[in-house]
Amino acid sequence: MWDPRKYLDFADLRGRPFFDLVGRIGAEYPRRVVDLGCGPGNLTRTLAQRWPQATLEASDNSPEMVAAARAAGIDARLVDVREWSPQADTDVLISNAVLQWVPEHRDLLRRWARELPPGAWIAVQVPGNFDAPSHALTRELVASAGWAAQLADVGLREDDTVDTPRQYAELLAGEDCTVDAWETTYVQRLSGPNAVLEWITGTALRPVRSALNDADWQRFRDELAPMLDRAYPPRGDGTTWFEFRRIFVVARTAQ
Repeated sequence: MWDPRKYLDFADLRGRPFFDLVGRIGAEYPRRVVDLGCGPGNLTRTLAQRWPQATLEASDNSPEMVAAARAAGIDARLVDVREWSPQADTDVLISNAVLQWVPEHRDLLRRWARELPPGAWIAVQVPGNFDAPSHALTRELVASAGWAAQLADVGLREDDTVDTPRQYAELLAGEDCTVDAWETTYVQRLSGPNAVLEWITGTALRPVRSALNDADWQRFRDELAPMLDRAYPPRGDGTTWFEFRRIFVVARTAQ
């Protein structure tokens, strides 16, 4: 389950990569703009503002996120991204911080490039920080003697969850797309106690949370918090630097 309210913690920092991604889309008057994995809809609204003439299609595979998006005025639908196919007038497809959850996403990118109309835009952003201490320490704790049996079925993502920008560029160039691919490491200044723990609670720790009851979840957090504080020491003013690498790909299908 996703918690839209928790996800919206640090909303400004979470939203910045979306705008950096969308800013590289050159479409002027698209007929249909699709947001796959729209979350609570706070960023989807900006697509309607940029392309007011376009039909806006939004979806997510989380009932909680779809409900939040609808409450925000977005006509979102419950859709598994693996089952989605573009309609004939889809000129812009955006997938922001979604495909890292889909092991077969490379095949999806190939299929979308073939199914989209000529000149359509594909814009994808995925986190590239799966080897960072935030994730490595979580995997270490899950595998520890105190938790290994209880969390044996929790599938945490490893370093090979996503590819490099060049690998994605090669993949989409192989489908005759024009490709712009890059990576950015954001040096984020988080506020509040256990800031990195709170950040990953809204995303990376979801599988752990789903596997534990409330008491065990609190115990897991209590054990992980000091590990993260050592890796990301709080500053004297109570803020914490949190480096976050992200990978971007913007491609255009052959015209």
